[in-house]
Amino acid sequence: MIEKTFKNPLLDFGADPWVFKDRDYYYFMVTRGTKIDLWKSKTLSGIAQGNCKTIWTAPEEGINCANVWAPEIHKINGSWYIYFTANDGKGGDLSRKVFVLENTSDPFNGVWEEKGFVNTEHSGLDGTVFEHQGKFYFVYAGYGNFPDYGSALYIAEMENPWTLKGTNVLISKPEFDWEKQGGMAINEGPVMLKRKNKLFLIYSASATWSDDYCLGMLTASTDKDVLDKNSWVKSEQPVFKKSIENQVFAPGHNSFTLSPDETEDWIIYHAISESEGGTEHRSTRIQKFTWILDGTPNFGIPLPIATPIPVPSGE
Repeated sequence: MIEKTFKNPLLDFGADPWVFKDRDYYYFMVTRGTKIDLWKSKTLSGIAQGNCKTIWTAPEEGINCANVWAPEIHKINGSWYIYFTANDGKGGDLSRKVFVLENTSDPFNGVWEEKGFVNTEHSGLDGTVFEHQGKFYFVYAGYGNFPDYGSALYIAEMENPWTLKGTNVLISKPEFDWEKQGGMAINEGPVMLKRKNKLFLIYSASATWSDDYCLGMLTASTDKDVLDKNSWVKSEQPVFKKSIENQVFAPGHNSFTLSPDETEDWIIYHAISESEGGTEHRSTRIQKFTWILDGTPNFGIPLPIATPIPVPSGE
């Protein structure tokens, strides 16, 4: 029997990839600049060839008319939500906000309604949502007039899918050299990974145009208060970084999903195939990852493009 394989990249121009698995389907999104597209596929390796639909287009002017970045689709209490970053095209980082679309029906056929922007304490980007002990929390990369870094990770409890309550708590800021490459000290792109009694908040570090853009990790026990910054322990080294040997540079801004039969864990990320290749060449890649005996994830080394990889289990 011939083994089915696929090759990276899945999408040549696919920055900030996000995949969400719901029952028998995968939903896929990437940064598209002035619009939000949604793909739907029954296979993970074929997500970029799935059905694709533009579900929102930026207005010609206004607070969310430009720099539409990093959309994420989530399902919360039976309804669908998309979180995306945008700004007015004039104010730079300090005018960036995270906006929300709601669909109470079906992602492809229902109506997407604008719910405005999330009431974060700081301007910011890369908003994500996770559930913990019956409550929903919002994590984002916040900007401010910080003397030592560009953006840091903040967390807050959610009153509803587009409104925060309470204080925005700083849980990670750039501290290590590997978080300060490319001329900017950056923590961004947070995404939650859960396993047994642990929460792993994976984030991207350094400037996205730097070869050394990489993934860091915060870890918390499920019995801890996630709004307490002391509950989170930061890894002192990147957990996923460039591979010169494999010609993979700037791997980051990832998401996670399961194989169709849900027996395998997969990471979805973007990377560049040449040193200093430029952000316009970020492409979407996927690969399987495993778990270490201590219960932490092992993402391994980014695989080279054009190398045959066994398809996810169940395809």
